[in-house]
Amino acid sequence: MKIIIREAKIIDSKSPFHNKTADILIKDGLIEKIGTSLPNTENAEEIKLDNLHISQGWFDSSVSLGEPGYEDRETISNGLNVAAKSGFTAIALQPNSYPIIDNQSQVNFVKNKANGFATELFPIGALTKASEGKDMAELFDMKKTGAVAFGDYNKSLDNANLLKIALQYVQDFDGLVIAYSQDQNIKGNGVANEGIVSTKLGLKGIPDLAEELQIVRNLFLLEYTGGKLHIPTISTAKSVQLIKDAKAKGLNVTTSVAVHHLVLTDEKLEGFDTRFKVTPPLRTETDRQALLNGVLDGTIDMITSDHNPIDIEFKKMEFDMAKNGTIGLESAFGALLTVLPLETVIEKLTLGKSVFGIKNDTITEGSKANITLFNPNGESIFAKGNILSKSKNSAFLGTQLKGSVYGIVNQNQLVLEK
Repeated sequence: MKIIIREAKIIDSKSPFHNKTADILIKDGLIEKIGTSLPNTENAEEIKLDNLHISQGWFDSSVSLGEPGYEDRETISNGLNVAAKSGFTAIALQPNSYPIIDNQSQVNFVKNKANGFATELFPIGALTKASEGKDMAELFDMKKTGAVAFGDYNKSLDNANLLKIALQYVQDFDGLVIAYSQDQNIKGNGVANEGIVSTKLGLKGIPDLAEELQIVRNLFLLEYTGGKLHIPTISTAKSVQLIKDAKAKGLNVTTSVAVHHLVLTDEKLEGFDTRFKVTPPLRTETDRQALLNGVLDGTIDMITSDHNPIDIEFKKMEFDMAKNGTIGLESAFGALLTVLPLETVIEKLTLGKSVFGIKNDTITEGSKANITLFNPNGESIFAKGNILSKSKNSAFLGTQLKGSVYGIVNQNQLVLEK
């Protein structure tokens, strides 16, 4: 592949070309030359797009696809194409398929399915067998096969001793443990944030305490064992403060927040629309502002779409009975630009790579071409026609978004949205 990207503004704080507008010559998957008005001497394909900006390729630390077992929700092939057209050059795949990705052969299966695509797939192995929280899975074998972390998707581990042992064990091979934090006993049958909205609607509430109590426990365990812990998709103001305090103590903890928690609140539940039923639940405006501040001050390390396709029959039902989850790859960038500055959005969509042990490719001559192409300007209403996923359960349908994604260059391939 030979391409010249024309007149692109480079957003990459690690690059000597940061904030400069230049042409980029890419040959055989590498950035060969960056400059002004580069001559096209080798009949390279030229890419010239309106208000073109580029950055390091984006990474999503929490994507569910379905395959194997739930191909009706999403396949790996279509999911990776969706990710590419949404600007993501890499995704971490959650283990919540059927069977659960809890052993070497399952890691191999999804990696082989992902061969040849522009977007790279990095599997997360289940922390416990079948994600049942009883026995530790084959962590070392999965790590050798390519698993980048270990966690049970959206399942909090009741057994504190098992989490303690896992944190100690993975230190032998520099493993990363993911600890979703929600006390199931306190959550009970709750389906929405406990507060004014849930009371008014007659919905059973999930108190902030369900998340915060589990985070405190998990941080205490980390302080005891050492090692690396990632706490995903936090949702409350107190959770932000707890992690900020833990980092100040020197604990090796990272955290993420989902796009929908930065943009939406529990007031969206007024119409009992199950598209807004997610886990953890949408919280209050006070929590949303605290999460945004946590992103801006560096407490929150990365932002995820927490893309989770759900079959329509599990969403088109009573709110109490509907499954949790929203898709988010297609809307992530446009939604984030409505609440955060561009450079912060880019930083939080790329920083997670280093946490998960994935190489960051700076935009400079001689580096691998791992690039996202986008336009940060313009506004549009996110409609059903913008959804590329097989499942359509998007919390952002009908929402005004900002900017647009053109596509990616990665793995010696160019993928453009149109």
